Amino acid sequence: MSNSVSAIVAPWLTVIGIGEDGVAGLGDEAKRLIATAPVVFGGVRHIELAASLIQGDSEVWQSPFEKSVEAIVSRRGSPVVVLASGDPFLYGVGATLARRIDVAEMRTIPAPSAFSLAASRLGWALQEAATVSLHGRSLDLIRPQLQPGARIVALTSDENGPKALAELLSESGFGQSRLTVLEALGGGRERVSRHIAASFALEKAHSLNVCALEVFADAGARILPLAGGRDDALFEHDGQITKREVRALTLSALAPRKGELLWDIGAGSGSIAIEWMLADPAMRAIAIEASSERAARIGRNAACFGVPGLAVVEGQAPDALRGLTSPNAIFVGGGGSDPGVMEAAIAALCSGGRLVANAVTTAMEAVLLAHHARLGGSLIRIDIARASPVGTMTGWRPAMPVTQWSWVKP
Repeated sequence: MSNSVSAIVAPWLTVIGIGEDGVAGLGDEAKRLIATAPVVFGGVRHIELAASLIQGDSEVWQSPFEKSVEAIVSRRGSPVVVLASGDPFLYGVGATLARRIDVAEMRTIPAPSAFSLAASRLGWALQEAATVSLHGRSLDLIRPQLQPGARIVALTSDENGPKALAELLSESGFGQSRLTVLEALGGGRERVSRHIAASFALEKAHSLNVCALEVFADAGARILPLAGGRDDALFEHDGQITKREVRALTLSALAPRKGELLWDIGAGSGSIAIEWMLADPAMRAIAIEASSERAARIGRNAACFGVPGLAVVEGQAPDALRGLTSPNAIFVGGGGSDPGVMEAAIAALCSGGRLVANAVTTAMEAVLLAHHARLGGSLIRIDIARASPVGTMTGWRPAMPVTQWSWVKP
């Protein structure tokens, strides 16, 4: 047997985290590497903070950012220093560069992240707080974290972020939440101020800020339960919605796994796709809906549930499925009896993927029975009755029964 020895690659790229204290917060090795680098890349602020050390060329990030990535990659083998904010691998440029450059070719000298600095100022155990970056991202992403008693540390985009966050809290029924704004952490302009969301009155925040939330829920606050099968009343819908009990069973059959992609065909209100995405921040989903009115409603629901990344495709299946990324799971909630829909879904599904289809009409049930007879899988009948007034007493009113077919593609 011959032995193969991997070539040892010397790191040529150094990524250095720098804080608001600039050069004063850097170690001797970081200072030496910056001073001897032929070229230093970074944002305008980073370059200014390290200006007294830089002897070579300085390159400010270009737009689009990919241009700078290409410029760095083109220098492979020659010493390059990249300056980043705090920890380069926490929502930072380090992770972006690592997608193109082997980690063996990189050396990283991190500084404390904004989250770490905020926790140290507050005396919070960081592992017990939720951390979320809203920098360049939708504020709606914080909504699933708004649980009574929760502590959240959120990085915002700019000086308007704290006020916008306070408004979101107040509008969602969390107006009594405590909001601490930590500005320019680690530098000479550091400032920490405490507020109640409903009476937030900070005139102007520093563009570099972190918001720490202690969540308090008012009566009627929009609290998103952590379990699947959330209340139908939380969704905006026109009656075209998979009801909560059936939805919980459907999501169980879909068996979400971290990072997977779901197609929700005939999405209606988008409830299945939304709850799929709420299972984990890494989940992805595409809602396919023929009605423009319902497609718009799905988008609104996605924002209100804190999953603005839900993709909505307006169109009629099976034509609307063409060109979409192959999914790990498919739910067929509407239009499954239309010609070619089930066949297109089965063909598109990844090997090992799960398909779940629900039927409330005899036409769709016949389609599911035929597919079950041909392909196997699991077939169940869901019958639910709800107690409601019958005169002066209470009786059971049955909902329409649902036939559900679940199948795993070989």
